[in-house]
Amino acid sequence: MGRVTPAPLLLIVGPPAHGVTRYGADVADALVAGDPEVAVLAAPTLAALTDRVHGRRAHLHVTDRLLGDSPEQAADAVGALAARTRLTITVHDVPQPSDGRMFARRRAAYARFAAAAERVVVNSAHEQALWREWVGDDDVDAIPLGARRDAVPTGTEGLEADAATPADGDLTVIVAGYVYPGKGHVAAIDAVRDAAAALRDRGERVGSLVVRAIGAPSRGHEDEAEQLRRHARGQGVDLQITGFLDDGAFAAELAGGGIPLAAHEHVSASRSMLDWVEAGRRPLVVSSRYAQEMDRLRPGTLALYEPDDLAVHLAAAWSEPARTRLAAGTDLRPSVADVAREYRRWWDLA
Repeated sequence: MGRVTPAPLLLIVGPPAHGVTRYGADVADALVAGDPEVAVLAAPTLAALTDRVHGRRAHLHVTDRLLGDSPEQAADAVGALAARTRLTITVHDVPQPSDGRMFARRRAAYARFAAAAERVVVNSAHEQALWREWVGDDDVDAIPLGARRDAVPTGTEGLEADAATPADGDLTVIVAGYVYPGKGHVAAIDAVRDAAAALRDRGERVGSLVVRAIGAPSRGHEDEAEQLRRHARGQGVDLQITGFLDDGAFAAELAGGGIPLAAHEHVSASRSMLDWVEAGRRPLVVSSRYAQEMDRLRPGTLALYEPDDLAVHLAAAWSEPARTRLAAGTDLRPSVADVAREYRRWWDLA
């Protein structure tokens, strides 16, 4: 029997509702389910954990925005931890030029993350490519994001039946997650306007036009919400921003009506796509290198579109809502349990 390397101490940092924190906790839970001796430490800040590692091997999910008030502070925090342990990291939100004025600073910080860690893994082949293109030539591996369940659950049959008849009412588009520039809300507003015009031109009775953002503005982008509302009013669209939702309310929004949309063109890896498919929805997803990778990974679960064609796809989804639903039993693997096994193999190679 080959050598099996014990899993490192798993460090979970940040508020439980943060996407990276929550995903790190999901992976940790799956690892503990497979081996109850796996140890986990959680705290609101990395500084609160740094003195508790006691020289043990440790693994951390890293994004600069979670670990400090600036990219430099985040890199300092990871460096301080790495000085006390043999550290491996999962990197999220890989820098790319769409970061704008923060790009150079984030790029430098992520290079420091890699220099501090023994090994680095990202969440997609797309992120591997981004790393080579913009961060450095470090040898980074990839383990895809895992779904929280193996398949679309039973109990969606009623929703599928409700979706089987053409719509005759409001045109509502749902965008999940935090509100910030570039997330796709502007594209959604404009495409809803254009889709409604096309539907009405062919005699369809379209009711209210709605873009519903199920989430809150991200930190530092609170002004974005009012700018979006002004833009929406100018297009005859009602922009609804729910603010933060607890797990139950968020799940209900995902599983409910409306057309699911993921329109972020510069995403590096996205839990939002998984949130949709886990709820039995087939979201419209703007085509990108990452979206194409995810479409290959979970065939048939996403509806890819080119940016200029969004209004056409919205009109089709309004006319035929069943397009936006996945059948119960649709395979969503790799699951987070599969991902946990991949991490064990990855650590065994250390």
